[in-house]
Amino acid sequence: MKIRSGSKENLFRLDGVPPFGEAFSLALQHVVALIVGCVTPAIIVANAAGLSQADRVILIQAALTVSAISTLFQLFPIKLKWLRFGSGLPIIMGISFAYVPSMQAIAVQENGLAMIAGAMVVGGAVALVIGFFAKRIRKFFPPLITGTVVFTIGLSLYPTAINYMAGGSANTYDLVVGVKGLSEALVYGSWQNWTVAAFTLIVVVALNNFGKGICKLASILIGMAAGYALAACFGMVSFTEVAQAGWFAPPQPLHFGISFDPAACVTIGLLFAINSIQAIGDFTATTAGGLGREPTNSELQGGIVCYGALNMVGALFCGLPTATYSQNVGIVSTTKVVNRIVLAIAAGMILLAGLLPKFSAVLTTIPQCVLGGATITVFSSIAMTGMKLLTGEGLTSRSSAIVGLSAALGVGVAQASDSIAQMPEAVAIIIGKSPVVLATVVAIVLNLILPKEKKELSEEKR
Repeated sequence: MKIRSGSKENLFRLDGVPPFGEAFSLALQHVVALIVGCVTPAIIVANAAGLSQADRVILIQAALTVSAISTLFQLFPIKLKWLRFGSGLPIIMGISFAYVPSMQAIAVQENGLAMIAGAMVVGGAVALVIGFFAKRIRKFFPPLITGTVVFTIGLSLYPTAINYMAGGSANTYDLVVGVKGLSEALVYGSWQNWTVAAFTLIVVVALNNFGKGICKLASILIGMAAGYALAACFGMVSFTEVAQAGWFAPPQPLHFGISFDPAACVTIGLLFAINSIQAIGDFTATTAGGLGREPTNSELQGGIVCYGALNMVGALFCGLPTATYSQNVGIVSTTKVVNRIVLAIAAGMILLAGLLPKFSAVLTTIPQCVLGGATITVFSSIAMTGMKLLTGEGLTSRSSAIVGLSAALGVGVAQASDSIAQMPEAVAIIIGKSPVVLATVVAIVLNLILPKEKKELSEEKR
């Protein structure tokens, strides 16, 4: 049956023109789910690198712009005779938290952002290779490996959240005037920082567990808005820099430069390999939940190739690593709205925000205690996502040993980085600054050498 243009039925089809009113409201839902997670990694990296206000704005702008363009290419692929560039599936791309621990470790070094850009180019090339050979490479990254990596990423982000809840180690507040008659120093660990962070966290948890509809979906955004308002009462918010920001600015290629540091390339490259395999899960969840089918090999290959190539290009425009956004996959699976125009409108909103320095400047005014109170829930969900991957097939004594040893060595060495201070600098950076790389390597090696149990061997023979 032919469905006319503008029909509501088109909302539940990949192609076709849906009614604008419904399409816009549903697109806004995706933006609300994405926006906080997309800009927060950029803010964290900017803080770690000690960027100026102007450079922080540029990094946030780039994060939004690159995410929007990546989404549009995934939605509307370029099809060649021998290659598909883009998945063509209802997918939203955004800046990934998975890279944050490693990027923090790199960003604190001299020319850290240039090193991140170079590592992204190498990582994007790794993703391209995996895209072309996805079916052959996938067997080396079963749920046991990806689950261990995701779990370790979540664990490694907890100190960042707690540090932010206390006000951030780079807290620069000296003397502030807040509510009527209040005048005192706000320092790291002050009761004001913890009050704002706790209030933000309570609002997020309450809405996430008791809210419905848009309140539940936008729990983190609403929680941050509430925390922001309270922080303003304590005098933590200043709009001086916002007034100085321009209204429109295009992307600035290689603003931070580019440098290919071997240690940074190895670190980020491994994460790109893991995330390429992880993306297969998001593509599958989207098609199964929204379209009632499995993704084709062409869709998977095109999606991963596009992911790799656009990250290479994004690195040249000061972007940070992107990935498929699971929360938006959840929206598609829940609503069954798979129309690509709906998601394209969402990408258009994100792109517009990325071209407006005023908007990015407002985001830089968010106090670190507000970010900490909101993001600790995100980081905990990342760890639990890894746990779900691990427990989906049941934990055996073998898999428990792999997960436990990998996480223990990865997180343990990172927390006690002085223990490897006598090793070569490159080795210390790769395995001592971020727990993810060491945990990944240990998990892969143990999975290859530890004897498999009878149940696992029988499943492989099928």
